[in-house]
Amino acid sequence: MQRGDILNKQLDILMDLKRILSENRRRVKSSSNNSSVSGGVFSRSWSSSPRSSDFSESGLESELAGGETPKSEQSETEEVIAALEKNGVSFVNSNTRTKMKKGGSGGNNNNNKPKMALRVDIPATTPTRTITAVTSMLWEDLINNPKKGESGGGGGDHINRKKIQCAEKMIRSAFVELYRGLGLLKTYSSLNMVAFTKILKKFDKVANQQASPSYLREVKKSHFISSDKAVRLMDEVECIFTKHFANNDRKKTMKFLRPQQQKESHMVTFFVGLFTGCFVSLFSVYAILAHLSGIFSPTTGRSYVETVYPVFSVFALLSLHLFMYGCNLFMWKATRINHNFIFEFQPSNSLKYRDSFLICTTFMTSVVGAMVIHLLLRAAGFSPSQVDAIPGVLILIFIALLICPFDILYRPTRYYFLRIMRNIACSPLYKVLLVDIFMADQLTSQIPLLRHMESTTCYFIAGTFKTHRYETCNSGKLYRDLVYLISFLPYYWRAMQCLRRYIEESDVNQLANMGKYVSAMVAAGARLTYAKKENHLWFAIVLVTSAFATIYQLYWDFVKDWGLLNPKSKNKWLRDDLILKNKSIYYMSIGLNVVLRVAWVETVMGFRFRMVESRMLDFFLASLEVIRRGHWNFYRLENEHVSNVGKCKAVKPVTVPFRDADSD
Repeated sequence: MQRGDILNKQLDILMDLKRILSENRRRVKSSSNNSSVSGGVFSRSWSSSPRSSDFSESGLESELAGGETPKSEQSETEEVIAALEKNGVSFVNSNTRTKMKKGGSGGNNNNNKPKMALRVDIPATTPTRTITAVTSMLWEDLINNPKKGESGGGGGDHINRKKIQCAEKMIRSAFVELYRGLGLLKTYSSLNMVAFTKILKKFDKVANQQASPSYLREVKKSHFISSDKAVRLMDEVECIFTKHFANNDRKKTMKFLRPQQQKESHMVTFFVGLFTGCFVSLFSVYAILAHLSGIFSPTTGRSYVETVYPVFSVFALLSLHLFMYGCNLFMWKATRINHNFIFEFQPSNSLKYRDSFLICTTFMTSVVGAMVIHLLLRAAGFSPSQVDAIPGVLILIFIALLICPFDILYRPTRYYFLRIMRNIACSPLYKVLLVDIFMADQLTSQIPLLRHMESTTCYFIAGTFKTHRYETCNSGKLYRDLVYLISFLPYYWRAMQCLRRYIEESDVNQLANMGKYVSAMVAAGARLTYAKKENHLWFAIVLVTSAFATIYQLYWDFVKDWGLLNPKSKNKWLRDDLILKNKSIYYMSIGLNVVLRVAWVETVMGFRFRMVESRMLDFFLASLEVIRRGHWNFYRLENEHVSNVGKCKAVKPVTVPFRDADSD
């Protein structure tokens, strides 16, 4: 109920701001001489008033679409602040307040209204807002003299169309979360009533008497079942949302407040089985053809390994990661881990485990089919330069499908994936969500894939697939330098996310987490340098840096990410709350994670392989890292879910745009 009151006040402020702006725009159009806001514009008191105007999101955009000069926007801002101050609401550091105090007009009419200093608090979720917030903070702290603000020289909170639009979206999201919380509360009440009924029926059966009717009458009198406050507040939220955010369209309101989950289709299961069978058959054919043509032999296999093999390795590692994600989705559903809530996914369009398996099997069937066609064309005597272009065509097809604008082939998921990748690539400018952290962690396990993409891009752009001059990409200085950059990038992005969270939350653990990724970058750089300069000095550096980074990562995996190794836990060296009943699974998972974390030892063992065997070994180790990451994912979300349950966290926290300055 308190949250509902807060949101009603937030909506009141928003409606008044929009009403003032719209009336000011009409007044400017009608007469350029009348520049003051009349008292009738703001005819309500701060405590309570009905909202009399209908402002939908589309209405807001149409009202505020017209462009204005900076001077008119500044004067408009001052009028808005002045009108709000007359009605008991003031803004932090606003020039208008000083001017009103000096002028003495307008402030004497409402002396009986309590003043409340508010600030427009729009989170810095995008690069533009982040850069603006940082520059404003630096300008205010380092350049502006604080005394100037007291004398009217400081720049107050700037009100513009974008801020109001962002504030409206924040309030809309807050109403959606309030409605979901009320729905959970209503379900909680119903479940308790059902529980009491079943308990009393069991009591009647065991005690051989009919006592349940009298007990149930007392239960129904209790507040948790007799109160209708939650139901009435749900109805009120529906009405408010329909009026102000859905343009009086109730169907649109229900899409926001009660999104329907997709029904699982048996056709998806059928196609998963179909493509799985096709993949197994095609892979068997490919293995036979590869053996007969001798493409992996030391003498004739270089052309295939240098140009074609990296492309197919990219697709194979991607498919393996999709398969592991499908296994994660299956296990999260089986253990009732609410991954949609943790990742803030929309239940109506989030991937199910069958969908992930379908994408994976379709992906690999297409790739193995292209590999078979490639071998058949090579055996038929076609030009190698033409045949080796097939992997490049396959890449272009999949990129086109990924950015396809039509609503087919899981478009919401594809575009959401692209937005996450944009957020990661622009770290730390975007606000960091858990799904961004999760995806960035996946990228740290796909560094071999990124290096394969680098070599593939080089081969096709430089035309090496036509000339077969492999030294173009292998020996170039730019190529060698890019290997370091690509190996560092995932760790750098993850470190920047930790830095952003430290700045926002002031949590020292984020700095410690950032140190983990910095140590991983140092170890990766040392291993790359040792591959070129094999001497005792670099061997010692690789050994020290890799051992330190591995111990650091293992500690963070077990203690921070998984929440295990608690010596005071009732479950020996685990944690108090476990979802899996068999404790031995956790101990085996700890051992498996340790073994897969030390796969880097192969790089310093000094084994010598031919090119084909070396590439196969690299692919095998890369696959093991992807499997380790999929195994890590389950326990990471299990720990997050247990933490949410322990905190009774069932709806995501939503910030409101208009805050009391004293709350800082």
